[in-house]
Amino acid sequence: MWSRLLILACVFLSVQGLADAAFAGAKERVRALAPNGIVYVIDEQGNVLIDQNADKPFVPASVAKVVTAWLAIEVLGPDYRFKTYFYLDDNRVLYVRGGGDPMLVSEELALLAPALVEAIGTEPITGMVLDPSYYPEKVEIPGIEDNSRSYNALNSALAVNFNTINAVRRGNTVVSGEKQTPITPLAISQFKARGPKGRGRISLAKDPDLSLLYAGELLEAFIEQAGGKVDGDITIGPVPPGLQPVYVHLQSRTLAAIINLLLIGSNNYIANQVFLEIGAARYGGPVSLEKSLKVANEMLAQHGLQHDIYMEEGSGLSRGNRFTAQGLARVLDLFVTYAELMQGRDGGTNKTGTMSGIRTLAGYADTANHGRVRFVIALKGGGRLRYSVLKAIEQGL
Repeated sequence: MWSRLLILACVFLSVQGLADAAFAGAKERVRALAPNGIVYVIDEQGNVLIDQNADKPFVPASVAKVVTAWLAIEVLGPDYRFKTYFYLDDNRVLYVRGGGDPMLVSEELALLAPALVEAIGTEPITGMVLDPSYYPEKVEIPGIEDNSRSYNALNSALAVNFNTINAVRRGNTVVSGEKQTPITPLAISQFKARGPKGRGRISLAKDPDLSLLYAGELLEAFIEQAGGKVDGDITIGPVPPGLQPVYVHLQSRTLAAIINLLLIGSNNYIANQVFLEIGAARYGGPVSLEKSLKVANEMLAQHGLQHDIYMEEGSGLSRGNRFTAQGLARVLDLFVTYAELMQGRDGGTNKTGTMSGIRTLAGYADTANHGRVRFVIALKGGGRLRYSVLKAIEQGL
């Protein structure tokens, strides 16, 4: 019996020795790959496995969206749904009050329009008035530049297709770049003025009114597809006091589903729409960046993270955002219940961030000896080097 116990003890020590050697090898491999990089790994109990420059602040780029996702789930709840409000006066003027829905895409308008027509009837609408008062006149988000690039789309109370136009230009002809999206006069004129030759997607960042009017034109097209009719002009203005909604559209996707799209697709427009909503939910509308930053700072302070996570906005576009790896790993630990919302098509449960000179990667990795670890990697450049570092972590732990 003693000999059997001795054999088992030797086997255990041998296996433990191999695990320890692999662990030490992983740390050496990480150090060799990224000697000046930031790498931090903790296990499910919070034990530190790898700590390389973990207290040094770095620009997170799009991994900032992980913090936005956690804040939104905590403040709004996973089942939260954005709303858009519709009103009809005695003259059959339709008023549309935006609620900041980030997913008013063409497929959503195709669901919305039949329900709206059922609520208001098929008699012609004599005009459409768009009310953006849930948002300030112009939302200034640090990091967003005033150009036609789709990732710089302006945030808005009422915008469609992420406040972008997807089209194809051939000579002097512009057609829709998506079969589900009708082309509209404003889309044609804007794409002719600012779009590339051939296929492309442009933002409507230059003028807040443009995004509203484009939303109105596209909504009109879907209303007519659903059997309704819009005869009058599309204008911008407030809903008259006392007028009650005839239809309130609930976004078909829950917040959890939107967060999944946000993290996988890394859509900056969705990220800041969601980020702006948390401030209004806590402190009342209209939205403001200041309200959302206040909520973020309060929640971070509750978890002792006020010195580790500094946010200027929710998408990661701003180089003024500053995180430490220790702080972000703690947020990953807080978000672990919803980790699968980060899972991409490749099976990895992580989020990347990329800017000029910046490569970040953060998420969860399943390891043989330490379970599901939380990791943060931040490097200065390096192309795919961050994935080599992650592989070393996965194989060694």
